[in-house]
Amino acid sequence: PPTSDAPTEPATARPLVILLHGFGSFWWSWRHQLRGLTGARVVAVDLRGYGGSDKPPRGYDGWTLAGDTAGLIRALGHSSATLIGHADGGLACWTTAVLHSRLVRAIALVSSPHPAALRRTTLLRRDQGRALLPTLLRYQVPLWPERLLTRHNGAEIERLVRSRGSAKWLASEDFSQSIGYLRQAIQIPAAAHCALEYQRWAVRSQLRGEGRRFMKSMMQQLGTPVLHLRGDADPYVLAAPVERTQRYAPHGRYLSIADAGHFSHEEMPDEVNRHLTRFLDQVHGRQIS
Repeated sequence: PPTSDAPTEPATARPLVILLHGFGSFWWSWRHQLRGLTGARVVAVDLRGYGGSDKPPRGYDGWTLAGDTAGLIRALGHSSATLIGHADGGLACWTTAVLHSRLVRAIALVSSPHPAALRRTTLLRRDQGRALLPTLLRYQVPLWPERLLTRHNGAEIERLVRSRGSAKWLASEDFSQSIGYLRQAIQIPAAAHCALEYQRWAVRSQLRGEGRRFMKSMMQQLGTPVLHLRGDADPYVLAAPVERTQRYAPHGRYLSIADAGHFSHEEMPDEVNRHLTRFLDQVHGRQIS
C-alpha cells in the first residue's frame, strides 16, 4: 500500500495512521492526506475487493472488515493505529474500534456516521431515507448493478461522484484527474462486484441474525477519541445521523467543512488536513506535522 514512510528512520518509530476509502474508490482518494500528514507513518490501502487488493468471493461484512483492518495493523509491525475513514471506510473504523479496541488509538471519519445512527436516521427521517435508500436498494438485485458500474468505461462512478461533490471541486483539474482513475479502478475484474457486496451485506444482514448480532455489538458508547468531519453541503450523508452519532461517541469532536460535499478530504484538503493534524497531535501527545 502507498505510505508516507521516510527512509531515515524505522517505519515503526512514528505513530501509524491508516486511511480507508469509501464506495467505488481506492487508495488514491487519500492522495492529499498522504502528502499532508507528514509526521506519522500514513498508509492508504485498497479495501478488500478494491483496486490491487484480493477479491475473494466472501468477507464483505462488518466483522471481516474489522478483522482485515486489525490484521493490517499487526502486519505493519505496530501494536495500535489511528484509523481515518471515508463513508464505507468509516464503517471499518467504527467496527475495528469496537471489536478490536486495544489496537485502535483513535478514529477520524469523513461523512461516516456511526452505523447504528445512520441506520436509525435513514429509517426514521424522510430526507435521509431519500438520500440513501434509492441507490442502496437498487444495488440489491444481482448482475445488473455490476453492469451499470462498469459499462461506458465506468461512467456511473462519475455520475455518482458528481451528484455528491461541490461545484467548485467538480470544475477543478484535481477532479478531472481523479475521476479518470476511479473510472479505471471500478473496471478492474471483479472490483464492481466486490464493491457492491459491501452494500448488499449492509441491507441483507438486517434480515438475518448475523446482522442483528452485529448491530447489537455496536450499541455501546465508544471511549476511543473520535473526530467526525462532514461537508456542510453533503447531499448524501445529512446532518441528522451525525448528530445522532453523539449518542455512541459523546466525547467526540464533530466539525463541519464549509462549502464541501460528500468528499471533503478531496474537496477541501488543506482544511481537512489541518483538523486531522490537530487531532493526531492531541491523540499522540506530540507534533505530527
